[in-house]
Amino acid sequence: MAQMGRPRTFDRDLAITQALHVFWEHGFDAASLTQLKASIGGGITAPSFYAAFGSKQALFNEVIERYLDTHGRVMDSLFDTTLAPREAIERTLRRSAKMQCEPDHPKGCLVALGLLSACTDESKAISGPLARARAVNRGGMLACVERAKANGELPTTVAAQALATVFDSFLLGISVLARDGVSFEQIDAGVTQILGMWDALGRTR
Repeated sequence: MAQMGRPRTFDRDLAITQALHVFWEHGFDAASLTQLKASIGGGITAPSFYAAFGSKQALFNEVIERYLDTHGRVMDSLFDTTLAPREAIERTLRRSAKMQCEPDHPKGCLVALGLLSACTDESKAISGPLARARAVNRGGMLACVERAKANGELPTTVAAQALATVFDSFLLGISVLARDGVSFEQIDAGVTQILGMWDALGRTR
């Protein structure tokens, strides 16, 4: 039987990485099919694109999985209970800042930036995975603060939710700073400053 359809002329795994960079740079709405096809290369046509990935939305979902399994691993320290709570948060903030400022991919964090400006029905419909990822990170921050209260690193009077929100807000803000070209050194110095809040609270025990 004759083979039907045009054979793929691209590496699918590499195509996911290239599409990741397009979505990371432009966001879901602004990333066009033309840009995505150009990043994949191999002269891929629109029918071949849809045959390979199903839809722009399906490709974006694959991209998010790839991001969380690679660049997104900078958040792992938050969930490492062998680390002291303060160290877990510090490692997360510094590693995230370093990753977001690296030169070999778009600046900022895809989880923070990818759909914050969602304006189409399609983008709103697929905002769930990114919102869930942000919620998981928020929960990790909160767990660190609560663990510090439980082990005496922070006083029991500390408002855990409020303090976790401070660190989560800083984490999300790194994306805008990195995208605006603020250097890693400057952001890293900011991490030191914000951790001073934790240290000041610890001294009130």
